[in-house]
Amino acid sequence: MKELIIAFGLFLFIEGILYAIFPSKMKSMLKKLNDINDSQLRTGGLIFAILGFIIVWYFKS
Repeated sequence: MKELIIAFGLFLFIEGILYAIFPSKMKSMLKKLNDINDSQLRTGGLIFAILGFIIVWYFKS
């Protein structure tokens, strides 16, 4: 449970840094999400979720 909280904190830190350093780029990136259809977004999210799981599993074992 402690690792999950640390991972969530790291996620928030990275997101916050990106918005603080590149606010205009982040806004334009979020606007571009409307142009991507749902299936592409779902596929990309699934790929990143699997990749993240593999990384955590590799370093945990």
